[in-house]
Amino acid sequence: MCMLFGQLANRDSLSDLVMCLNTQRDKWYHLGMGTGISKSNLAYANENRDWRIFAEYAYILIAHARKVCTSNNDFELKIEGNVYAIDSTTIDLCLSVFWWAKFRKNKGAVKLHTQYDVKTDIPTFIYISDGSVHDVNFLDIIEYEQGGYYVLDKGYVDFKRLYLIHKSSAFFVTRLKDNTNYRRLYSAKVDKSTGVLCDQTIKLNNHYAGKNYPDKLRRIKYHDDVICNTFEFVTNNFLLSAPDIARLYKYRWGVELFFKWIKQHLKVKSFWGTPTMPLEFKFTLP
Repeated sequence: MCMLFGQLANRDSLSDLVMCLNTQRDKWYHLGMGTGISKSNLAYANENRDWRIFAEYAYILIAHARKVCTSNNDFELKIEGNVYAIDSTTIDLCLSVFWWAKFRKNKGAVKLHTQYDVKTDIPTFIYISDGSVHDVNFLDIIEYEQGGYYVLDKGYVDFKRLYLIHKSSAFFVTRLKDNTNYRRLYSAKVDKSTGVLCDQTIKLNNHYAGKNYPDKLRRIKYHDDVICNTFEFVTNNFLLSAPDIARLYKYRWGVELFFKWIKQHLKVKSFWGTPTMPLEFKFTLP
């Protein structure tokens, strides 16, 4: 209750929080706060109480939000499984104030890794790590849904990890790196008026890449007339049409808008304590 009050009242410190609570002392009993609220008691609880109590409450809120939230009206693809956009953003912090958030020699930062539900516009899995952690490591802690779609950018192209998605009976859509060595097995007919330039079935040539991903892949080359740019996509899904694969990747922009909203509205100005362990925690749906 004290933590919720401090967040809603936008308190900057434990002293500020206790001072405001003391003005409402007659309401403590009815709110179930007891009578022993002091700065030292809150500091002790803040230091020793497990962070999972807040994570479990986040589980409840996210699960409720996904049930009551209407589907994204902009999502026009007829896909039964959930569609997730995966990305991360770096949140810069002042190293002299947030000394524990080490990123570079003279700069502090944390990295916000996010699994974003495209259909409901709600993040379902957030993992906060040091700013130096590479994006692709986020794939190691995701529990993949059977029949789910995971849309990623080039930074997550690691064929060993992508093959894990494939073995989980899930689908991925990402962009092909320019230096990827592959061979074409055969090509499907395409309608170039839709922007699709080619739709190929390929296999990887490189020894280690082919060992990490021994199955076939689908390569789609698509030209977007609106921005006058050409993209090469790679996926393990052979059921959706090539234009739908290109449109599916376009919905990844939703997670970028989420990051923009986070940085514009949720300003981290102060902490009510400093962590005694490296900053690394996550919350997701059970």
